[in-house]
Amino acid sequence: MTASEGSADLAPLRRDVARACRVMAHRGLVDDILGHVSARVGPEHLLVRCRGPRERGLRWTEAADVHLVDLDGRGELPEGYALPNELAIHTELLRRRPEVAAVVHAHPEAVVVAGLAGLALLPVFGAFNIPATRLAAAGIPTWGRSVLVRRRDLAAEMADAMGEARACVLRGHGLVTVGASVAEAVLAALDVQTLARIALRVVEAGGRLEAIPPEDLAELPDLGTGFNVEVLWRHHVEHLAAAGLDLGDA
Repeated sequence: MTASEGSADLAPLRRDVARACRVMAHRGLVDDILGHVSARVGPEHLLVRCRGPRERGLRWTEAADVHLVDLDGRGELPEGYALPNELAIHTELLRRRPEVAAVVHAHPEAVVVAGLAGLALLPVFGAFNIPATRLAAAGIPTWGRSVLVRRRDLAAEMADAMGEARACVLRGHGLVTVGASVAEAVLAALDVQTLARIALRVVEAGGRLEAIPPEDLAELPDLGTGFNVEVLWRHHVEHLAAAGLDLGDA
């Protein structure tokens, strides 16, 4: 694919990114105008959600808010549009990890609170949410700096802390997730949010956070991307449509 801002070939991926922003807002991963989603376009470019002259927040993101830049942040943005301050989160991860096709950055309150409380996101449940359990069992690292990731050196620190994980908690800030698709990256963020909410509720109820035993973890099947990603993503998009928030002709 030849990367160009006006390419019709990019229209479906633009809509994917815009819809993902709306799902994130509808599902509580972001509250207002903060947070962003990107999608890889070839080895040197990405589509990323930008702020425009009619900024209203992620819940009302349109495909026209998603623009093409290279991994150095160079691109021809329409007048009035600005790249995310934390573009470096996306570009650094896309540089380092060729298997990553999409990056999500969000500020879910439960994740922030759990991080500040020092709660590890362990696989404390099993069949309740198998993808979240597997994500926790693989390990969700924390980056301990509560800074705005505006520079590549800071993004490099974050990426070092994240390693090869699919998710990373940014202490006092939010989270970053990656995936082989936009849907997969957003679903991972929702799983981290679920893990944080459950951890907080267990502690509030006076319980202890303990990982399920290995023999129980081994009994949890991998139901595949057809179920865990495609069907689940369709479910979230339908919720968006039922709330009158899907893109329509936007």
